[in-house]
Amino acid sequence: MTRTQTLPKILPALPLLVAGTIATPALAASVTITITQIKVAEYHRPYVAGWVEPVAGGNARTIFVWYDVKKAGREPGTKWLADLRTWWRKGGSSMKMPADGLTGATRAPGSYTVAIPANLPAGQYVLKVEAARETGGRELVSVPFSVPAKGGSASGKTELGTITIR
Repeated sequence: MTRTQTLPKILPALPLLVAGTIATPALAASVTITITQIKVAEYHRPYVAGWVEPVAGGNARTIFVWYDVKKAGREPGTKWLADLRTWWRKGGSSMKMPADGLTGATRAPGSYTVAIPANLPAGQYVLKVEAARETGGRELVSVPFSVPAKGGSASGKTELGTITIR
């Protein structure tokens, strides 16, 4: 670690005040996202977004967005975030990018682990992960889970592999 790098702050999970009652925070959970290797002549890393929605309805909460953060100029990387169509309609269009703690660069094929927010009130949720790739396809994978933590998994067919919540 160099002098200019700092360690991330880890804050304790605190109970939430929800509709006049105290909700117990979820146990620390994580999601592992697999980006598949696609054998094509011209491969571009996909843009990927992940968010959590209550099953009963309510606001979506983005937990990560991976896009070409270094692309600038007349056509910045944010221009193609709208290609993540479902995420864009669920709240991505109103987010200011880069979103601190959520934004990251595109990822090469492989598996990546991201923390799920520890302050979700008890209930039923759906994690949605969407991928879109230039000269490629789009894919949306949904994984139901509950808080307190009961994980799940689902698999994509082309752009995304297995998505697992632990």
